[in-house]
Amino acid sequence: MQIIQSIRDKGAAIVIVVIALSLIGFILMDARQGSNKLFSSMATDVGKVNGEKIELADFSRRVKEADDMQAQRSGQRPSGIQTYQSRENMWNQVVAEKIFFAEAKKLGIEFTAKELSYILLSNDQQNPFLQEQSLKDSITGKLDISKAQAALNNIKKLKGEQRDGVNAQIVNPLKLSTTVAKYSGLLNASVYYPTWMKDKEAAESRNFANISYVNIPYSDIADSTIKVTDEDINAYVNKNSLMFKQEPGRNISYVAFSQSPSKEDSMKTTAQLEELKTAFQTDSNSKAFVARNASTIDFSDDYAPKSKITAAVADTLTRIPVGTVYGPYVDKSNYILAKVLGTKSMPDSASARHILIGVNDPRSGEAIMPDSIAKKRADSIYNAILGGANFAALASQFSTDMSNKDKAGDLGTFGYGAMVPEFNEFCFTKSPGSRGVVKTQFGYHIIELQSQKDFKEAYKIAYIGREIMASETTINKASLDATKASAEKNKEALEKYVTKNGLSLTQVPNMLKENDFSVGALQDARGLVRWAFEAKKGAVSEPFSIGDQFVVAVVDKVNTKGLQDAASARSGTETTIRNKKKAEQIIKKLGTNPTMESAAAAFNKQVMQAGADSSLTFSAQIVNGLGIEPKLIGASFNKTFQSKVSPVIEGSNGVYLLKVNSIQAKTPETPEAMNQQAINRKNTLRSQLNNWYEGLKNQADIVDHRSKHF
Repeated sequence: MQIIQSIRDKGAAIVIVVIALSLIGFILMDARQGSNKLFSSMATDVGKVNGEKIELADFSRRVKEADDMQAQRSGQRPSGIQTYQSRENMWNQVVAEKIFFAEAKKLGIEFTAKELSYILLSNDQQNPFLQEQSLKDSITGKLDISKAQAALNNIKKLKGEQRDGVNAQIVNPLKLSTTVAKYSGLLNASVYYPTWMKDKEAAESRNFANISYVNIPYSDIADSTIKVTDEDINAYVNKNSLMFKQEPGRNISYVAFSQSPSKEDSMKTTAQLEELKTAFQTDSNSKAFVARNASTIDFSDDYAPKSKITAAVADTLTRIPVGTVYGPYVDKSNYILAKVLGTKSMPDSASARHILIGVNDPRSGEAIMPDSIAKKRADSIYNAILGGANFAALASQFSTDMSNKDKAGDLGTFGYGAMVPEFNEFCFTKSPGSRGVVKTQFGYHIIELQSQKDFKEAYKIAYIGREIMASETTINKASLDATKASAEKNKEALEKYVTKNGLSLTQVPNMLKENDFSVGALQDARGLVRWAFEAKKGAVSEPFSIGDQFVVAVVDKVNTKGLQDAASARSGTETTIRNKKKAEQIIKKLGTNPTMESAAAAFNKQVMQAGADSSLTFSAQIVNGLGIEPKLIGASFNKTFQSKVSPVIEGSNGVYLLKVNSIQAKTPETPEAMNQQAINRKNTLRSQLNNWYEGLKNQADIVDHRSKHF
């Protein structure tokens, strides 16, 4: 027993050592593979700008604040691709802030608390307080300074999340816009147009050249005769390296297997509605019948004009007798039965005026006043109007609808369905002259219906809709087919499988970047992108469910940071390199010291002229009949070529020889015209400063770690 115990003790020690070594090996292996999952989970930042961290917690908080604001405006929380887009927008914003504020600090540009207070207590258009109806004078519509001062004092007392929210919605946007305005002002003020440059450019614009030339276009040599090799492209890329920098990325292809409803699924849905058709027609309570049969379209008791009925079936539904059921017919992703319940004459348009007592701001969704107070105020105003008070005066004084407050609440003429449902129902079911208080999502409206016109037949129709959904059998088949494809181990095998089974491999046209969330036409494909950056070249993925498809992808190419390779750069360089080779052939055929006559004879061309119409100036962008040829324009003002033919010029579109016939001056410009030219030139210089942020960004050291977290 003692021997056995000894073995156990020694064995336990060995097991502990083996486990420890295995764990260390696992960690090192994980690090070598570059995934760093164990360590990345502990990372506290999403990136760095010039060495300054962008903390994960702060970044996530700001994304959430932006999402909350969007939810307030739209009434819906962002999801799927909207979430990815929100993160992308916030990343760009945070990077811009860190780059720009660091630059502003170097220049001593600040946004002080005094400036913030000045803006918030002013009627400046950028003052966010002006968006708050409760902070404005109800008569003048301008900021109520006493209320604004109280709000500002309250803001100064806020702490924690409340303070963060105010900073996100008020302080930070004002800080950015004000600082940018100061920075842009400095740049614009720095624009200097020296007299010598003005005189030089004026002289250049006054002079025009008249030239004779021979043009041998590159198109005279067939592209098929010129071979552009990978070595040619690599040499060009190395020579022009700034033009061909690339970030790490992946090129992928994929085969898709649809989960969309099959013909059998569609027939099944049709059969279900056919079974309901007779019962729907004989049932006397259509509202209950629609609810009982789980329709995708809610029952509506309203009448609607023909223009509001789906166009494809409008003619049919407006001709069949009341009580008749029509269908099933397809409308978008639904099969539908429609039953005409009644008809009556209704106006096509109406005019009205209203006084809105809003309960919340339609732009921000924030509360303006409690519902109970709004109702009491609306009822009081309504009773005053019934007692003879002036509607227009009350609208100008009390309405919170700023779009027509100055028009005494007049909404003009509007069509059926242009207003929210409750408002629409009042205006199209009541008689002209009717008044009433109607509640909508915006608050309480005191409405006065002024007129109705263009009476037409309207229809009450009950609908039973059934969504055409893919069956479990359809989805399982697509999943099984995708699984079979994913069993292929490399690109070559997948291509053979695709061809054999009559499928197609879709090549994603753009290189994927590490933080992308869409892949070509595939939206919400973040999982696929993450896989692509973990996989090796030629790897085949497991099936991804994206939208209504199962997708199996293959990594075609792994692109590393640096210069583009020949395959990637070919599309952007091949024409230029080919034309360079064509130019070499043309120059070789022209021989040494060619004349214009010998060049014309060698290629069966004629000696042509340009510039007689005074259009060939030094500042011209094109040469008439030839296009953009800056080298030719420059040579046209070289006085040396007045006495001899120019050397061969390799242009954008062909090879040229030229001789300058004359350089003449146009009629002098008037002082007014010259002054306008100077103003235009200054404005051009200022417009070129608009890309200042891109210049700062290109100089910044930006490290992006977002893919480790999202």
